[in-house]
Amino acid sequence: MSAKTQRLDKFLTATTDLTRSLAKKALHRGEVTVNGEVVKNSALQIQSTDKVCWLNQPLKLVGLRYLIMNKPLGYECSNKSSHNPLVTDLLDGLINKERVQPVGRLDVNTSGLLLLTDDGQWLHQIISPKYRKAKVYRATLAEPLVADAEARIAEGLQLDGEEQPTLPAKLERLGPQLVHLTLTEGRYHQVRRMFAALGNHVEALHREAIGKLWLDEQQLAPGQWRALTEAEKALIAAK
Repeated sequence: MSAKTQRLDKFLTATTDLTRSLAKKALHRGEVTVNGEVVKNSALQIQSTDKVCWLNQPLKLVGLRYLIMNKPLGYECSNKSSHNPLVTDLLDGLINKERVQPVGRLDVNTSGLLLLTDDGQWLHQIISPKYRKAKVYRATLAEPLVADAEARIAEGLQLDGEEQPTLPAKLERLGPQLVHLTLTEGRYHQVRRMFAALGNHVEALHREAIGKLWLDEQQLAPGQWRALTEAEKALIAAK
């Protein structure tokens, strides 16, 4: 079979929200045309040059998706939840949104920059410890920081329940109880646990950057998303 051909039912599931069984039902009802002709054969091999329509709407493969979102509080970065809504619930209008995965996770009580994609290789390059991709968080603390916080974070902190100290990180004070923290690793609830190791508590946490890409909150309000530009993808990949 040519690399440019594909079963019609598989094409329908890739370009619509139809499941394989619903695609076959749509075909049986005569809702699908190929090059202007009604087709009911789900196994028909179509080519990239064929014009496929469902309910008179032209369909086309969209390729891999790379998205940026300003994640609001209260949403989970997972596929299933019994307690909170999912970040993918916010992807209104995105075809096959269940195939898109968060790139790393922000917990329910953390907001800010979140990337999503269905490109597994790209996702791995961002979250893999091998690449040490920098991430910048803005943290609001319960109390002013201890005087030697910068030095201790730069040296590495011993977290409760961990054998290895954290990798060197960078702390910048923005105010008495407001800081920027830049990490190159992603342990479980790491930011909150690091400040707990300093005898403090994180009241609010917001991710502002991944790599050299910063979230523009005037462009994206909480809950909003859009496709990344090629220039933005380059910023994420830059060292």
